[in-house]
Amino acid sequence: MAVNVLLVVAVLFAASAAAGLNLGVTDERLRFGAIVVSALLLLFVNLIILRRRFSPLETLIARLEEIDPAQPTTQFVVPTTNVEEVERLAITFRRLLKRIEDERRRSGRLVLRAQEEERRRLARDLHDEVNQALTAILLRLQALSESAPPELAGEITELKTLVNQAMTELLRLARQLRPASLDDMGLIAALESQITRFSQQTGIQAVLHHEGAPDSISEDQQTVIYRVVQEALSNTAQHSDATFVDFELRVFPSHGVELRVRDNGKGFDAARGADGGPGIGLSGMAERARLVGGELTVTSSPGSGTRVRLYIPQ
Repeated sequence: MAVNVLLVVAVLFAASAAAGLNLGVTDERLRFGAIVVSALLLLFVNLIILRRRFSPLETLIARLEEIDPAQPTTQFVVPTTNVEEVERLAITFRRLLKRIEDERRRSGRLVLRAQEEERRRLARDLHDEVNQALTAILLRLQALSESAPPELAGEITELKTLVNQAMTELLRLARQLRPASLDDMGLIAALESQITRFSQQTGIQAVLHHEGAPDSISEDQQTVIYRVVQEALSNTAQHSDATFVDFELRVFPSHGVELRVRDNGKGFDAARGADGGPGIGLSGMAERARLVGGELTVTSSPGSGTRVRLYIPQ
């Protein structure tokens, strides 16, 4: 616009000088005034056209700057405009966001599968090799106790107790890494087993309600649901001071999968996290949900318990 103003003014004075316009004559002053008014009107019309042309672009830039990198495609809406170039740019950018999101989910699922496979291998090694070694030590201690002097009986018994404790802790760690029931008996059995152990260990009442056919859930989705339940139980035990936690899993044939978790604990500020920080556990749950195209929402406030909802569309 500034360049246009300078050009018009320069041309106006150059033309006046070239024509030998004498501003001392009334008629020529009127002509010069008419030319100036015409130039100003031209500049005003030019300004209006430029604003109409570029205001949709400013709107598009503002919307792009407001996009949350965690959920780019759901927050970006193509603005309504009659400027074809801006509309094409917005549509192209939305397609780019969609391709980036698809690639992130694909690579994330590959990472998730690799991680779970490594967990499965470690759990199998702990259960088969390390646990067998501890069992052999326990058998040797049992044989040693039969021929050892009476004064060593107490120490041998203490060693056997320590070995039994190590085996129990080892099996618990193996189940946390990758529960065999999730691969052998399916998602519902694995969840029920985990919730039962949680109630026995913590004294917190936990129940699971489910409806629908869990067989329609993919392996990646089952893994995400199991890990979300695992993290929710851990948060309940560590932070909530709850006495009851309820899990509801519903499988809709045409809509997807929904998991709801609620407890009667002390609650927390959901914007800051359970421990006053950014909420690393909650962020991990949300990231796992996004890897399978799902969405995780957490609702909580001090004194009102906590609600967690995981939804994975079909």
